[in-house]
Amino acid sequence: MSIKTAEQITKIAEGKSDTDLGQRRIINRLFRRQDDSRLWPISGKFDVTERAIRKARWFERESGYSLGAGLEYALFLEQEMSRIVNDERNW
Repeated sequence: MSIKTAEQITKIAEGKSDTDLGQRRIINRLFRRQDDSRLWPISGKFDVTERAIRKARWFERESGYSLGAGLEYALFLEQEMSRIVNDERNW
């Protein structure tokens, strides 16, 4: 299995669904499918993709800003996953 970028995942989601909710679900599913963080748990507590998805939901709720369902949402997840993995406090 090859790891897909946020751009590639968004393109797949846009081709499979015409609705924002449908695209967001596909984006989440594709990121979850390629997540291998369970192999290297951070403090043994969580997987990176689920934490990034929760952070996106929290951000939208607290800020009142919608990330939408396309590239902006996928890039947010990708950036948040990178931040989580590289944050020294998680080790």
